[in-house]
Amino acid sequence: MSLYITRQPLINRQGKIIATRLRLHSQDDDSAAVIDALNGLVDCWPQSDRSIFVNFDSIPGDMGLLDWVAPANVTFELPGAPFCAEQAADFVAALKEARLSLCYDFDASAAQALNSGTGFRFIGFDLAKFSPAQLKVLAAKTQAFGIPVVFNVDSQQGFKDCIEAGMSAAAGWFVKQPSESPAKQLNASQAHIVRVLNLVRKNADVGEIEAALKQDVALSYKLLRYINSVGFGLSCEVQSFKHAVTILGYEKLNKWLSLLLVTASKDPMAPTLMHTALTRGRMMEQLGQGLVDRQEYDNLFITGAFSMLDLLLGVSMENALEAMHLPEPITDALLGNGGLYAPFLELALACEGGDGAALAAQAELLGLRPEQVNRAQLAAINFADTMEY
Repeated sequence: MSLYITRQPLINRQGKIIATRLRLHSQDDDSAAVIDALNGLVDCWPQSDRSIFVNFDSIPGDMGLLDWVAPANVTFELPGAPFCAEQAADFVAALKEARLSLCYDFDASAAQALNSGTGFRFIGFDLAKFSPAQLKVLAAKTQAFGIPVVFNVDSQQGFKDCIEAGMSAAAGWFVKQPSESPAKQLNASQAHIVRVLNLVRKNADVGEIEAALKQDVALSYKLLRYINSVGFGLSCEVQSFKHAVTILGYEKLNKWLSLLLVTASKDPMAPTLMHTALTRGRMMEQLGQGLVDRQEYDNLFITGAFSMLDLLLGVSMENALEAMHLPEPITDALLGNGGLYAPFLELALACEGGDGAALAAQAELLGLRPEQVNRAQLAAINFADTMEY
């Protein structure tokens, strides 16, 4: 079964992720095979309270969808077709009995779907099909049926227009567009984090690093908070930087200090950018297992985590990396110069696109099965969900 999953963040008017939207890509028209594949992913499913929209537009909408033992945080995103089929009454009855969270993808079958008696929590609109002006009218007409959200928004202006049109949230990668022109250099706080990172990379004396950290109390607090987070999974609480060095060693500490730089942004969309960066990093780290040497795993994580530094820090990628003494494979991948880590970064990026064939091709390039890619992505989303920004 060649099921691949891509994703979009669903972002509210405050710039916070309120859900993750998963799109299913399959060359198989058999919904039963798709459901089997989804049931095989339940053990790595994101566990947070944040909703996971699952889009079934490309999968035949029939009773087989209800064979998925869906996790509690799933919202089924359904097109109108099953509400117009011969078995529509049975389908609606089964949906009511299952008490699922539902989103109706507004289409030409709206009359049948909305008047079927189905309790939709959300009404989803595709920005590729409706203009902001049309969305404003539709939001008013459908407000009694569910919360209006919009999908496939790819520009900052499009996001603003949709929110002004009455949409509660928008899904898409408009966050990848810079909100303003890049600065020429890092600000003082960012530069300080880079100095601490460089001290760790060259294995400086613990006292020297601790002294540098103490120059910024908030930095020390943030570092310990990350290390003690659920995502890190330590069995004991780390009390100080010296304690962290003892337990983790310099190599692992370098990875977690890198998070401080990723989370140093003041951009309004920073929470979404951080979540994306951490998802990429964790996914690359997991996909590399068995394909690169064990000592490369942390570097794969850092490559993914740093892949949005230009947006997070408001400078060009070249300027962001200029003061950092990163290993060459990381720098090469981030600057688009190929190298060992580049195929893993390309695969992580493909999971954010809408092209299932391109994702499949990139996975095949690394010799990875669909299930491996899907499991790594879901586990990475779960990891990013556990981190505090």
